[in-house]
Amino acid sequence: MITKDILPFIPQRAPFVMIDALLYVDNTVARTLFAPKADNVFNEGGFFAEAGLLENIAQTAAAGAGHNALQQNRPAPLGYIAAVKNFEVFFLPAINSELITEIVTTGHVMNMQLITGKIVWNDALVAQCEMRIFIEQNLLM
Repeated sequence: MITKDILPFIPQRAPFVMIDALLYVDNTVARTLFAPKADNVFNEGGFFAEAGLLENIAQTAAAGAGHNALQQNRPAPLGYIAAVKNFEVFFLPAINSELITEIVTTGHVMNMQLITGKIVWNDALVAQCEMRIFIEQNLLM
């Protein structure tokens, strides 16, 4: 499954869209593709900055939750990063690098979605973290 029209799944709009395609989604996993361009707001000297990496992980979670909600004829939920834990960046990828991001939902506590996320480029781990995402609606992935 490759879905390039990701806008129905996420609340973000240009210039803050940090995913290009939804590659896979089920009840606990979502995987996306993103190749940041030179005009990306998180381009710092030709590299995709740490803040962009975090946003990419969060938007991957949003895309998975949005896809699952729409499959159930519900609106895509709105989410906000509530906490980030153990954020590690191993290197900053160059602009135009094709990044694969995967999140795994590890649990839910009330309106909080708990995820782990990782970003890879050419089989090399770029970044990883744990994240808590506050979901405004009661439509958790």
